Amino acid sequence: MQGLLLRLSGLDADAENAVRVIGFFDRLITARASLDTLVCNTAHLAGCPVGVDVPGQGLALRAKPDSPQVRSGRVPAGAAARALEGGVTVWVARSGPPQPLDEMLLERFAIATAVLLDHSSVPLPELGDPALVELALSATAGAAERSRALHLLGLDTSAEVRVLASTGPLPGLAVPLGAMWAVLAAPAVIPPAGVRLGVGPMVSAWDAPRSWQAARTALRFTADIEPVVWWDRLGSLAPLADRLDRAELDGLADVRALDRLAAHGEDAVAALAALCTTGSARKAAAALHRHHSTMPARLARAEAVLGFEVDSPAGRFRLQLALMLRRLRDNSEGGEE
Repeated sequence: MQGLLLRLSGLDADAENAVRVIGFFDRLITARASLDTLVCNTAHLAGCPVGVDVPGQGLALRAKPDSPQVRSGRVPAGAAARALEGGVTVWVARSGPPQPLDEMLLERFAIATAVLLDHSSVPLPELGDPALVELALSATAGAAERSRALHLLGLDTSAEVRVLASTGPLPGLAVPLGAMWAVLAAPAVIPPAGVRLGVGPMVSAWDAPRSWQAARTALRFTADIEPVVWWDRLGSLAPLADRLDRAELDGLADVRALDRLAAHGEDAVAALAALCTTGSARKAAAALHRHHSTMPARLARAEAVLGFEVDSPAGRFRLQLALMLRRLRDNSEGGEE
């Protein structure tokens, strides 16, 4: 503090602002703020990107002044940096010339980082603990916790991963979450019999929560006849999962017509799904292991209940949409029937 006071004596007009900088970081330390909060607030104070790099813990956090989100990122070239013990580095990346208080800001940022790192050194789950996968997939976990979890899982934050949501266990970094399983950093696989699978998009490991949410959405579109659904292939169907609730889906005329048809046996609905999947009545019969001569009668009975022709491009489009909406209604979040 003596060094800071000596420096303050020469600042004159900037002395009041310097005191505010010191008070800003002191308040964060006193409140034992998280590293996420420290990095985000420092970016707003500096008016430029800032960050903390702790290689030993797998931490590489950065924030911009115009964004509330803390992201993963290493020290950029040309950034003003301050090294601390243990290989820790804090940095400020200003695009223009340095501001009068940048040195003080960097020094207080470094002090606050050292203190808060010590405060936040709560042990994470040990290597191999499924809770690490849960942290890596959590959209509400702090950036520091997620970064360290990925580090312990052996994943770089920039590594490309795909997250799967399934109704049963699969190989890979897997963890049961409620009624479903989450699989991190696994390729798309063929699930065993009776297990359905939603496949999220390929993303960086840092964005694994986004792929996890997408995989859960894809899982809601699965059915026994289509046990694997890729979120990438849902297109404009995907947003329907968030925009229509169960009551709205239950009130749709085509969904209710499918329910009436299913009341006489799910085989009828399975035949319609096979028709949409294969594109022809003959191929649908083969997929269901039925003789193709039985399909015309099945489709005629279905059309009588649905009220529209199904063996035409327009009819199959309407039927496919109705089937997907019925799956959304029947598959609760997590993929349960």
